[in-house]
Amino acid sequence: MKAYIFPGQGAQFVGMGKDLYEKSEQARALFEQANEILGFRITDLMFDGTDEDLKQTNVTQPAIFLHSVILASVLGDDFKPEMAAGHSLGEFSALVACKSLSFEDGLRLVAARANAMQKACLIQPSTMAAIIGLDDFTVEDICHRISDIVVPANYNCPGQLVISGTIAGVDKACEELTAAGAKRALKLNVGGAFHSPLMEAARVELEHAIVNTVVNEPICPVYQNIDAKPYTDPAMIKHNLIAQLTGPVRWTQTVKHMMEDGATSFTEVGPGSVLQGLVKKVDRHMPTESAAIQ
Repeated sequence: MKAYIFPGQGAQFVGMGKDLYEKSEQARALFEQANEILGFRITDLMFDGTDEDLKQTNVTQPAIFLHSVILASVLGDDFKPEMAAGHSLGEFSALVACKSLSFEDGLRLVAARANAMQKACLIQPSTMAAIIGLDDFTVEDICHRISDIVVPANYNCPGQLVISGTIAGVDKACEELTAAGAKRALKLNVGGAFHSPLMEAARVELEHAIVNTVVNEPICPVYQNIDAKPYTDPAMIKHNLIAQLTGPVRWTQTVKHMMEDGATSFTEVGPGSVLQGLVKKVDRHMPTESAAIQ
């Protein structure tokens, strides 16, 4: 079975999507529609902006989303997913590509999500850190024992788990995890504590938008971050999208479940190849590739 996977924040680069815009009339029309919906020319920032431009959450998230869903759209009959998943923001891309959300609704939700997350980051200084070389249980146990808010946020692959929380909580966790044998505890250059309880204000804001958006049954099961299980029921998809903001991204578990359910290859749709690397960390023999237009 062919699995399609969609990247999240961090995959962006200057020039992303420019080849699509130049090669495909269909892609060009979708990019211009996105400029109208967003109220600014995001294409200018994607194609010719700076790294700093693309680091702004309200630019980064729509930019990665657009690259992914427009690429999937331009693939046409070559895009035939039997299962799909997206990492964090990428879950929205997967749902649009698999016809559960319309392009317009998906983009509006992603823009609302990015703005809500940016606002939540201003409420309390917070951060994230990548923990390398420890098992999940040890990371979970140490985070649980720290009095400040710090939680597992991204289960990226075996031996790589990102934690999220207050600056004090993450600092304390990094100290204790290093003492427990972590090879590295690397603080990330992010605006806040994504996928943690500190995103509650953003979750409340996004919940209203999601509840009022039409969600259809996707053309194939979409494995959602919150519990790494496949869903086709629109009500459950909505529920899981809302929970995703304050819950962890269970990517390791998602990839394992997709393999257990029969995935024979993984195609990454969007900028970069980060997710292919994570798949290889789960099973180095699994075939992976990047989607591309001719």
